[in-house]
Amino acid sequence: MKQTKTLLALLLVVLMVVTAVGCAKKIDVTEYTAPTEAPAETKPAETQAEAQPAETQTEAQPAEAAATYADGTTLRIAAGYNSRANALTFEADKAGEGVTLADGKTYHTGDLKPTWVEVENLLKIKIEDKFTGAGSATKEFDYWKERLDEVDLVVGGASQLSEYGEEGAIVNLADHLDEMPNFKAYLDANPIVRLSITGNTSTGAIYFAPYFDGVNDIERMPLMRTDWVEKLLNGEGEFSAEASKDIAAPVYQPYMPTSGKVEVEVVNLDGKTVDKIAKDYDAAGNIVASMNEKGVMTSVEAVNMLREYIDKAYNGYYGTDRANLFIGQNAAWDADELVALLRCVVANPQTLNGTDTVQGLFSREDNNNQRRVDMFRFAGHLFGVRGMESRQDYLYIGSDGQLHDARQETAAYDALARMNDMVKEGIISEAFVKSEEVKTENYLEQDLGFMHYDYNQTQTLYNATKLDNAAGEKYMAVMVPVARWFDGTNEDGVFMRFTESWRSVKTDAWGISIKGVADDENKLNAAIQLLDFAYSERGQILMSYGPDAFIKTNADGSYETFNFNGKEMPVIADATYAELWEKAGGNYTNYARNYLGSTLSFVKSQAFEYQCTHEVGREGAGHISVAIGLGTIKHPELAITENPWYTSVPTVLPNTKVENDQIKAYSDLSTKFASNKGGENLFVDQIVNGYAAEGMGDAESSAKFVSESMGGAQYLLLKQDAWNRLQKYYETLSK
Repeated sequence: MKQTKTLLALLLVVLMVVTAVGCAKKIDVTEYTAPTEAPAETKPAETQAEAQPAETQTEAQPAEAAATYADGTTLRIAAGYNSRANALTFEADKAGEGVTLADGKTYHTGDLKPTWVEVENLLKIKIEDKFTGAGSATKEFDYWKERLDEVDLVVGGASQLSEYGEEGAIVNLADHLDEMPNFKAYLDANPIVRLSITGNTSTGAIYFAPYFDGVNDIERMPLMRTDWVEKLLNGEGEFSAEASKDIAAPVYQPYMPTSGKVEVEVVNLDGKTVDKIAKDYDAAGNIVASMNEKGVMTSVEAVNMLREYIDKAYNGYYGTDRANLFIGQNAAWDADELVALLRCVVANPQTLNGTDTVQGLFSREDNNNQRRVDMFRFAGHLFGVRGMESRQDYLYIGSDGQLHDARQETAAYDALARMNDMVKEGIISEAFVKSEEVKTENYLEQDLGFMHYDYNQTQTLYNATKLDNAAGEKYMAVMVPVARWFDGTNEDGVFMRFTESWRSVKTDAWGISIKGVADDENKLNAAIQLLDFAYSERGQILMSYGPDAFIKTNADGSYETFNFNGKEMPVIADATYAELWEKAGGNYTNYARNYLGSTLSFVKSQAFEYQCTHEVGREGAGHISVAIGLGTIKHPELAITENPWYTSVPTVLPNTKVENDQIKAYSDLSTKFASNKGGENLFVDQIVNGYAAEGMGDAESSAKFVSESMGGAQYLLLKQDAWNRLQKYYETLSK
């Protein structure tokens, strides 16, 4: 299979060192010049070229391309991230009577945050913050959609903005690409992005400026208390414990084979080469089958059975460092081995943390649907099911080139039934199962939780606040599991590691309100230039890092840089780093949004976040990144691939207004499979309760119910029509 070469752009964390590298591309720190002053015939032609990203810089744009506007033009902006705490201006809970930041300036309630002060200064505009903080981009747009004459720029869901653009309410940015050289350069360099934001394939309309929380990189990862795995599995001789209790009665049944051999590729511990190793079921049996046959056993017996299995199944490959099966650079674990490990973990609390209880698999906030959905996303990875962590709804592109919907496929419900078996064994957390009775437990903070699936930077901060790394305690990312994936290359599937959690265009975006800028060319042009500026080199740094005062500089005023992903990126100032911990406990995203006003949209570089990631977090993410770089973890690609199974589904598909109205009629597909904080999700419900929802009696009937009774079949046809049109449009772009 021939795939595109996106691996060259991957984040190889272990190679990222804070040193200058001669071959790395340097950032252009040329001051951005807003197109507000000189008439077109006297403006220097090179101004726009200087503002373009270095890697996509083309010939200088003609001066006539600039959309000029009067100095001091006011833009009413209803945009931010979810809540008023993440608005363009300070709220009282952060600013109070005045908050002094690392730039030495004091900000008060209602003041623009530093990033947006800088935007005002650079673009010579005035900003009026209209953001309500309704709770999400879609809810924010819902508030404004009937009063778009009151705002000039508005945040919304990407599909919402496209839909209202087709209705004539949002400006078509494609009509202004000649005035947006930076935005155009970004789209030219990233064709899958262009496809993801195309709202109409007949006209090529684009109704929003997309948001990237990093791009072309892994997003969520499995995380484990690796020291607990080492306590249970490593060492000579048999495992013993002062206190022992029985494991729960087995319910979960084998997913992996029970005989034969399965070959998988792993990265050698040197991090440079690839080993091919075998899971030898003839020699060791299937660990779940063996445990189930024995039935209820003591926790000590369970651990020793798992140890013996690892030695035999891998022919001594892991030696006495058996924990590396799960936590090493050369990890090769699968769902069955994880279940066996979870059985051992929850049955050995005294050994692991000295208490009477340990929770196995949990979610970050067990009573928050926005976090609970991560449980079925992880199930997709465990059991080889596409569409569970899609960029759009539950869609993916099959090897047949057609769109598929996980909600309408039996494989998804089979996987969730296995998760329900894990619930019955007690290896999924009590708070996840009884979220209405047992409120969110701080499992990591209280040393009670073993594993969840989440973002690396924010979750590994516990290494700095709660764990004793010097004593070996670690909570860190581990390799994604081996599963049987049906990518079309083998009718029986392929045992490999694959992640669907791949960064692309997010579902939040900014659009320009036609009614807001109506009959005011200054407003329209200023809004266009603000969006274009965000994709310039200068703009991308500002929207990620905040102003220069928060960045470390050399004696000559230039940025101090480090090599990140093959390019030199700024190093944050010491005062910024200290303030990040003081005000946000090391959480980069919260600090950036709450205080700097950055990371609210557009192109967020991971370079700032990487510098704020705990060293344990960098260690685990580094293992994964090396594996991706060497091809032992596969992923969707931001390109049209030869095997369409590997093509990332666009974040938005260009359905017409008539089609969108039809899709809205199938409301159960969204309301019963929601991922918002207070929403309902039948996938989550199935994990907890099994096939308990109306119309869902087994995998086949569940898939059929969604297809026939919820309008899934009609929905999929409408999405497929849009995908077909988009592919034809892509052919015209690539000529």
